[in-house]
Amino acid sequence: MRMHWAALRALLTLTVIVGIGYPIAVWLIAQLPGLRDNADGSIVHVDGKAVGSSLIGQLFTDADGNPLPQYFQSRPSAAGNGYDTLSTGASNLGPESIVDAPDKPGLLTLVCQRSKAVGDLDGVDGSRPFCTRDGVGAVLAVMGPGPTRVVSVNEPCADTPRPFLSTYAGVRVECAHEGEDYSAGRIVPIRGTAHGEVPADAVTASGSGLDPHISPAYADLQVNRVAEARGMNPEQVRHLVAQHTDGRDLGFIGEPRVNVLELNIALDHMSAGG
Repeated sequence: MRMHWAALRALLTLTVIVGIGYPIAVWLIAQLPGLRDNADGSIVHVDGKAVGSSLIGQLFTDADGNPLPQYFQSRPSAAGNGYDTLSTGASNLGPESIVDAPDKPGLLTLVCQRSKAVGDLDGVDGSRPFCTRDGVGAVLAVMGPGPTRVVSVNEPCADTPRPFLSTYAGVRVECAHEGEDYSAGRIVPIRGTAHGEVPADAVTASGSGLDPHISPAYADLQVNRVAEARGMNPEQVRHLVAQHTDGRDLGFIGEPRVNVLELNIALDHMSAGG
């Protein structure tokens, strides 16, 4: 009985200290001036209404998922359907993911699709090395020592009238046939001559999928489109971007960045005549 009583006292004591006292102490410290905003989630309010967090990105799209032209767009997110804090994480696709699966594009094709979409939206050159004009990975399966056969593995015959490349090493390039296995071939990505204007953060997701920032280069790419949609002078919009651009932490850590939510709120405020 003495041992059971000692164990019960230890349980009750630790419950009070670790289960009650410690959380209350941490909460009280977090409410100190200068810490409270971060502890409460860095919530951003507009007219008394919470519209998001300055630490978590969000989508600026319509009900069908189309980008709203009057807003700056965030970088892609692989967290759930986009910036889902319950599904935070990356796509787990790596540099070797250049051949598309039947039901899932590889990383290269994802990058190509996103770059083409950004180029179409913002009226810039969305072409990219190792990408076809239609926005898929420019990858060949080369079979035989000759070679004897060459297939554009990311271009199914049902989707393309002819492959992105006519011939390779003197052999006619074929489009891919559904259900056919090309794993015996040597996988060869084709660089091409494209030199697009779309920066890397516009086509790749962050490791967490929650990054609220974009690079100044990606923000500058969107200035003309946002200005036109709002009937504003591009220089006004560019000035707002500069105001919401943060430099490197401590002058040398990280890269300059633009908080998309805060920038879009400032745009709404200016458009409303505030």
